[in-house]
Amino acid sequence: MYGSVSRWRVKDGQQQELEQLFTEMMNDIPPGSQGVTVYRSDADPQEYWIAGRWDSKEIYRANANRPETDANFRRFRALLESDPEWHDGEIVFTQL
Repeated sequence: MYGSVSRWRVKDGQQQELEQLFTEMMNDIPPGSQGVTVYRSDADPQEYWIAGRWDSKEIYRANANRPETDANFRRFRALLESDPEWHDGEIVFTQL
């Protein structure tokens, strides 16, 4: 299993729009995705952490290179103060 954890900082006042966009995008989960979890920080409601799980690194990379993924990311990016901070790696343990 493979995954990514990222830190996003949304523009002030754009939290609701960002959360609505997450909800919209989650209706079309690509094959090989095992799910995504989105956290909003208690300490700073403009900060979000996103954790995604994939069947494999290859599937994760293939999804990242899809034109649809790029188009969706650009919609998200318009709501952010800066580029997300990405941390990708092999998942060594998960408890569902």
